[in-house]
Amino acid sequence: MSTFNKQIARIISHREASLLLVLVALLVAFSLLSSRFLTTGTMTQLLINTAIIVMVAVGQALVLFTRNIDVSVGSMIGVTAVFASSTASDYSFLPLPVIVLATCGVGLALGSVNGVLVARLRVPSIMVTLGTLYVFRGLVSVLTGSNQITSQFLAPGYADIPLWNFAGIPGIFMYAAVIVVITHVFVERTYAGRSLLALGSNPVAAEKLGIASRKLVYGAFAVSGILCGLAGVMWGGLYGTVDSSVGIGFEIVVLAAVVIGGVSTLGGSGTIAGVFIGSAILSVISVGLALLNVSQFWVQALTGAVILGAVVAELVLRRRERRPLAGLPVPAGLS
Repeated sequence: MSTFNKQIARIISHREASLLLVLVALLVAFSLLSSRFLTTGTMTQLLINTAIIVMVAVGQALVLFTRNIDVSVGSMIGVTAVFASSTASDYSFLPLPVIVLATCGVGLALGSVNGVLVARLRVPSIMVTLGTLYVFRGLVSVLTGSNQITSQFLAPGYADIPLWNFAGIPGIFMYAAVIVVITHVFVERTYAGRSLLALGSNPVAAEKLGIASRKLVYGAFAVSGILCGLAGVMWGGLYGTVDSSVGIGFEIVVLAAVVIGGVSTLGGSGTIAGVFIGSAILSVISVGLALLNVSQFWVQALTGAVILGAVVAELVLRRRERRPLAGLPVPAGLS
């Protein structure tokens, strides 16, 4: 392994170790501050919260790796949650796997809209996804109106999709763990996965090396849409009610989890393992503060501060790292 690769690997490993220490410190702190924190119910809620964030954050990470961003994920969850719940209510005779696959297909279609506009038409991703955030949210309002779809109208067994458990571990957490493992292997062990990071690090050099940048960008947005579709399926089963407010503001939660996990908002760096830990940290903070009766407004303010702090810290660290890295040999093909 070259000196350049060794230094980058060392930075990543130290970052993840630091995140784990932060997670452990938070668990200890909240267990001391609240006697209800280390109960079975609270731990189950932590796993559920972490899982729903992770599902969407993995897709967001792939998009960020390519030096893009998707702020429409909350609205995509809204559309797919309404679709899944409506289908499970109106066509309860359909097998649940069919409903899940159909909803993921809707998510793929929504993600593809973003992917085509960004990858093919070269429209800046922030502008595209800001636009589709409102388009998709409007679609949710049209589909639901002032109505609610509650658990009593859903197909039998629908709530069991996320909430079945094995040895006390909820099914949704197991789904999220599988997604994390598969995506981690993809990013770390495959040419396409490494190309995502190369594209985000230096788009011009990546294209000169023959990396199919447009396909990768489209693919990242498409996968993000699929995972939002899966999260949409889970939403009705988890919370029992689906209406026009589903997923509002969830894009901020996801972005916070990703940047806490060490994914660069400037593209080209980060790990899926870090995203998983970052999601867990955010979930612990949210659940812990709720147990301490801290207002949700303060939780939202803290989330925004975390995003701002992570972005500023990243810029400062990158500027400092340029000097020591300047004397290192340039990786083959990037000179």
